[in-house]
Amino acid sequence: MSTLSSSPDSSRGAIHGTRRFSSIVMTAFAAFGGILFGYDTGIIAGILAMDDWIKTFGEPDSSSASGYSLPTSRESLIVSILSAGTFLGALGGAPAADILGRRKSIMLSCIVFSLGVALQTGAATLAAFVIGRFFAGFGVGLISSLVPVYQSECAPKYSRGLLVSCYQWAIAAGQLIASVVNNATKGRPNHSSWQIPISLQLGWSAILFFGMLWLPETPRWFVMQGNRDDAATALSRLRSLSKDDCMVQDELEEIIASLKEEREMGESSYVDCFRSRRNKISLRTFTGIAIQAWQQLTGINFIAYYGVAFLTNVGVHNPFLLAIVANIAGTGMTFFGMWIVDIVGRRPLLIWGAVVMCICEYLVAILGIVYPKTDLVAQKGLIALVTIYVGAFAATWGPVAWVITGEIYPLNVRAKGVSLSAASNWLWNWALAFATPYLVNSGPGDAGLSGKVFFIWGTTCAGCAVFAYFCIPETMGLSLEQIDLLYQNSTPRTSMRYRRVLIAEQNRALPEGDVEGSLQELELKDDGEKNMANTVMIEVSSAL
Repeated sequence: MSTLSSSPDSSRGAIHGTRRFSSIVMTAFAAFGGILFGYDTGIIAGILAMDDWIKTFGEPDSSSASGYSLPTSRESLIVSILSAGTFLGALGGAPAADILGRRKSIMLSCIVFSLGVALQTGAATLAAFVIGRFFAGFGVGLISSLVPVYQSECAPKYSRGLLVSCYQWAIAAGQLIASVVNNATKGRPNHSSWQIPISLQLGWSAILFFGMLWLPETPRWFVMQGNRDDAATALSRLRSLSKDDCMVQDELEEIIASLKEEREMGESSYVDCFRSRRNKISLRTFTGIAIQAWQQLTGINFIAYYGVAFLTNVGVHNPFLLAIVANIAGTGMTFFGMWIVDIVGRRPLLIWGAVVMCICEYLVAILGIVYPKTDLVAQKGLIALVTIYVGAFAATWGPVAWVITGEIYPLNVRAKGVSLSAASNWLWNWALAFATPYLVNSGPGDAGLSGKVFFIWGTTCAGCAVFAYFCIPETMGLSLEQIDLLYQNSTPRTSMRYRRVLIAEQNRALPEGDVEGSLQELELKDDGEKNMANTVMIEVSSAL
């Protein structure tokens, strides 16, 4: 009988769980844009090593086994032109998102991307292939600045880190699929060896385009347009609740009030992104731009773009298969990062992830110097270290950099801020993709660093750890509007304490503005930190 009496509560719990799951699925689907991003960057590493592609777009070379080779300048152009397109696309994402809306802009991105893919697939000359790479890059750039905005504005705060991290998981999954497809087609003796991997991207684009037809526009964009009714409708769909539900109305009121305050400050242009005011938008813009730059400086795209060639040069057998192994590790560890980002927090993952990558990369460089290519034990150690490095990136800097980028900006400049951050990502992506062949190759005019290039990546990873410690606040579990308060009233190093205050105010319904008293109470509960209470209070008071 007791089971019957408890069934109404169980039923309500099941309904609530179903609603939450529906909300998560809708927001998570937009992350499919990462498949386009990851797959497009992943296939080029294999295509550059395919005999038919080299014969089609390379130059005659009697010293090469196939009779053809790809000059360093041409290799650099083909890889980096995608990033040139993505840089411009990322900058174009902001006006598109603010004028057309986040959802329609993502659909437009799919069309541009498909045009580039079609040009590459049918290319008979290098010029046509390069132009196709540029347009595909423009589409990917648009997606990279739009998807994090869409997800951050739609996701409930309790799972925003998880949902935005799905974007990085999709990137890793795209790279894994690309390595599998490359391995399957590399032995074909004709153009299909590279045309099949490229043309498959049309399918990924179609899935994202038609899927976005089913998803709602973000409620925050509707609020920006002054359309409260449509905002309530969109929010009710995303939360699987009635438009009149108190949770929907409370969240909507919070969004409207936050936007009103931002507009009263007059902060809505690109220039405002760099102005230092109470809202600290200039600090946020610097953080978003810098975190994307540091993400690229971890050296991860060296593995993505040139991993197969690097493994071949250091004497590793079957580099295509090992690229698959590394991508499996990256995809699996991204799942781990998605799970812990809303448990451990953003700051610890970024700091310790950078430390692990730094150690691995220094060890890879040392192995390359100390041991010859023929040493099988050293090769196995190198493969293990590269796999650990890829996994560490996938669990930390891969997803968390996009989470931070999507959530730190206020609504009025969010699209512009994310656009600038994504553009920074692609600018550094282009610079490193262009320069890397000259750094690692051993031809005339090249530096010939080979594996020693990992000394550079190891040093930049040390810089990543320092940057994360001093510049990244802890935003786990806060609404986008609460993050505004966090920036206004704390520093990155004191943000973990102030975050606890905001959550306490929300859970205990403390009077608004009773921040100083609640912060002192929380600090004094920590026996091990009592001696730091006065210091923290001074820092927070100065921020206020």
